[in-house]
Amino acid sequence: MSWNSNPLNEPTIGSFLTKKNSFKTMFWTRSLRLLRSTRIYSSHHHLRKVSNFSKDHDPGSWESMEGLLRCSANCVPLSPMIFLERAAKVCRDRTSLVYGSLEYNWGQTHQRCLKLASALTQLGISRGDVVATLSPNVPAMYELHFAVPMAGAILCTLNSRLDAAMVSVLLEHSQAKVVFVDYQLLQIAQEALDLLRKEARELPILVLVTDSDCPSTIDIRSISYEYERLLADGHNGFDIVRPHSEWDPISINYTSGTTSRPKGVVYSHRGAYLNTLATVLLFRMDLFPVYLWNVPMFHCNGWCLPWGVASQFGINVCVRKVSPKTIFDNIAQHKVTHMAGAPTVLNMIVNSAAADRKPIDHKVLVMTGGSPPPPQIISKMEEFGFSISHLYGLTETYGPGTFCAWRPEWDFLPHEERSKMKARQGVSHVGLEGIDVKDPATMESVPSDGKTIGEVMFRGNTVMSGYFRDLKATEEAFKEGWFHTGDLAVKHSDGYIEVKDRLKDIIISGGENISSVEVETVLYSHPAVLEAAVVARPDDHWGQTPCAFVKLKEGFDVDSQEIINFCRDHLPHYMAPKTVIFQDMPKTSTGKIQKYVLREIAKALGSNS
Repeated sequence: MSWNSNPLNEPTIGSFLTKKNSFKTMFWTRSLRLLRSTRIYSSHHHLRKVSNFSKDHDPGSWESMEGLLRCSANCVPLSPMIFLERAAKVCRDRTSLVYGSLEYNWGQTHQRCLKLASALTQLGISRGDVVATLSPNVPAMYELHFAVPMAGAILCTLNSRLDAAMVSVLLEHSQAKVVFVDYQLLQIAQEALDLLRKEARELPILVLVTDSDCPSTIDIRSISYEYERLLADGHNGFDIVRPHSEWDPISINYTSGTTSRPKGVVYSHRGAYLNTLATVLLFRMDLFPVYLWNVPMFHCNGWCLPWGVASQFGINVCVRKVSPKTIFDNIAQHKVTHMAGAPTVLNMIVNSAAADRKPIDHKVLVMTGGSPPPPQIISKMEEFGFSISHLYGLTETYGPGTFCAWRPEWDFLPHEERSKMKARQGVSHVGLEGIDVKDPATMESVPSDGKTIGEVMFRGNTVMSGYFRDLKATEEAFKEGWFHTGDLAVKHSDGYIEVKDRLKDIIISGGENISSVEVETVLYSHPAVLEAAVVARPDDHWGQTPCAFVKLKEGFDVDSQEIINFCRDHLPHYMAPKTVIFQDMPKTSTGKIQKYVLREIAKALGSNS
């Protein structure tokens, strides 16, 4: 897969020499001489020398200015691969990654990635091939974020919580040639390959990823390729396969499927490079950070932070499984400075057992995304010693796209008001040209009144290239020159946006729009509620009514009427749930509650009237 090895569609010497007709050969040869008198061409860098040919170019363009030259000295395709090369040169002996007792420095990480890239090419991987992964946040997952693009290939990080049927679907759709599988997920991968085999599909090569905890019941010798053995066969003098164009794809990320079947979102080298730098800036990540890997690297390539930590010569603290104890232990042991996670991770920390917590003697910066964290959660996290920043984005925007840029004057607001401000999604980061809240029917911007709801739309260099093998969906998403998110928000007078709901999650009751997020915020303020989600239940009279799904904290016992009365005391009565169901929440691997599952449950209940 390649965007276009000659994106300017310029003639090359080879294209002229393939002309067979003698008349055409003479014509093209003379044409080439004319072009040579005015420009210099390179198949890789599109060198241009501008002379008297400038009159054919737009006034003010670089081509119209005499004496300029675009070449490899001043024009190299942007790619986040460079961050690892730079880290290895500048901070070769500084720690790059820790995982339990395992520790590497940047020189070692660079050499390992080079050898792995070399080994991939020995497996037959070439430019544009897809290499998949099925793995938690272990060192191999980090290394593959560099090694795969170094081999000229495209990384496809699959959700490690998918079942075999979905894994087989995504392996077929992505056309992966190789799949790296963590030993704990080997059975799922093998079942997925069996399903592909039954359909007479070409099977990807399986490479098993092991570590010191790998059980003896897995016979590594029976596996054709094992990660460390494969890496050892590579050459550390491997010549990196650079992208022809910065628009060449670097990765495919499948959407989490919270609203529909997953789609393959394609990232470019350019977009990944720019979003990496933008995320580092909005995360206030100075040199030498210590980053704790709570966000799965398979989710939006870990918000581009595998590349971002390298850009700042930081330390990656990898963990196989996220838990409050793991988080507090790593903060204490490694002096973690930055971490991230969905609001469910924050909720887990806030409600953790006292025995799992350790005092934090320094400020830990935390980025959280997804649905807005309830103000109570933000407040409690800050009591523990965390500084919370709320961001917003989608798989289609490389993860983070906006953040709540904190203003110093907000420090003096009352505590509750300050938490509400932090829950806003804020403003676009520096990698985007623009974000707006628009009426999707008219494409007019909504007033900045904090009340009028519209759809959030993005435009800029850190929006996806498109959906892999789905041009129709790509065109639909990019209608009118903006990326349509499907998220509903308001715009405040200061320009900050505040997401109210997904388009599919808004509840229309008696002609009134009810934001499920607002109802959930009230539910989370109830002392007995651990988790909450609100969806629409069909109603013959009102059309729809709010249906609340609630998981209680351990040791609490309340009934549905108490929950309903609590909401009626804190909301307009029409917004209060008419139905309350107590159960565990179905979630994606990144901690998002799967509302489409809850909607089906509510729909099956039938009318409430």
